[in-house]
Amino acid sequence: MSINSALKKEGIKVVGKLNTLEINKIASNISEKISQAFPEHNINQSDLFISIARLNMYIAEMPNDAMAKYFYKNNSIYFSKDMNLDTINTLALHECIHFVQALTNKRGKLLRLGLYNLEGTSNDGMALNEAAVQHLASVATNSTLDTVKYYNMELSTESPDYYPLQTALLNEMMYFTGSYSLYHSTLYSDDVFKNTFIAKSNVRTYEKIEKNFDLIFEYEAKLAAETYKLSISSEEIKNIDKIKRINSKIDDLKAIIFEKTLETQNLIVLNCFNHELNSIKTLEDVKTFQRSLYNFKHLLITTNNYSFFNDFYIDMMNKLEEKREFILKYGNILTLDSLTNELANVEEKTFGFQFFKRLFNKLKLLIEEAVRKKEIDN
Repeated sequence: MSINSALKKEGIKVVGKLNTLEINKIASNISEKISQAFPEHNINQSDLFISIARLNMYIAEMPNDAMAKYFYKNNSIYFSKDMNLDTINTLALHECIHFVQALTNKRGKLLRLGLYNLEGTSNDGMALNEAAVQHLASVATNSTLDTVKYYNMELSTESPDYYPLQTALLNEMMYFTGSYSLYHSTLYSDDVFKNTFIAKSNVRTYEKIEKNFDLIFEYEAKLAAETYKLSISSEEIKNIDKIKRINSKIDDLKAIIFEKTLETQNLIVLNCFNHELNSIKTLEDVKTFQRSLYNFKHLLITTNNYSFFNDFYIDMMNKLEEKREFILKYGNILTLDSLTNELANVEEKTFGFQFFKRLFNKLKLLIEEAVRKKEIDN
């Protein structure tokens, strides 16, 4: 598909091209914001400025109130004619981050965009990456958390107008991974964030969350299309039956989005906190876990009759008390690895010890194999 055809398909109509002075001003603004927002990621402001300044930049009529669009095929960014280029907002910065994260081969084929690996066996990950980029753009423009309501769900996000559900869920994931791995993978297009989250949960959980992000994005796009149809049909009184059908479809789409959002949240809560629970070894770990579980509440997406987290909280408190009582009675909990280290420090003088050590190592292998099988089956 030619660039002109691609632009037409996106609903973008070029008005004019920015001159060198205007491009340099935008490049300076963006490179400063990104480098200063993420200093720990070794982004050289001068190098970033040079890269952005080499982009082709255009003013265009954009669809659906879009402020900017990056096209990797012709290394160009299209800005809305309604945007103030002196104050780059999050949407424009969002598209510039896409430019930073784009990985292409020698033939110009796009291989990866941040968390979205186009070389993978599935096409999952696009929406997760969009949420990550929007989060970074919000951080770079000093956006603060805001509480909003969508589809009868109340949530806190730094991006209340764009990808609010996805950014709220992403904040829940970052609660366990920290922000460094997310920022690194979003900017440098690697698997650091993915592997970190998997280490805090499991492979299947990450893949399911990744897929749910895409489904939420897909259903929201369908919802927007149906809402647009409704706005047109509502102008004609004779379309009463059609309006009813559209309204019914809108209600169905909202219900699906509602379900997938809470399902994703429950996956994060269940798998990440269970992993933390299994890692508890000391009384200090017990206190840390209790604080972590309690403090998660401020990130929760809530709605009427949502009881999953409260029920989970009570269950975790009971299990935590069992852990505490066990530690008080028997001492710190030893894992297989810590037991192995203890054995390594004991003099290996007797046949009985050697036999026990070999038996223990076999037992360890059997348990590890059982754990791997359980994770695969789940």
